[in-house]
Amino acid sequence: MALVQRKVSEIIQTLRLAKKTSREDYNQHLRLVALGLAAIGGIAFVIKLVAEFVSLGFGGKLS
Repeated sequence: MALVQRKVSEIIQTLRLAKKTSREDYNQHLRLVALGLAAIGGIAFVIKLVAEFVSLGFGGKLS
């Protein structure tokens, strides 16, 4: 039980030290995450498009 109480007190101490990020920092982080998702999605789309064209060239027998 002492282990649980120690962990809870450590969590509370960490939350007290943590500060809320500013709106500007949050928006910048959100833009970076969105840009990363868009880049990965774009790369996946191009790979899928190339795979479709390759499979059409082989008569659709690869898929």
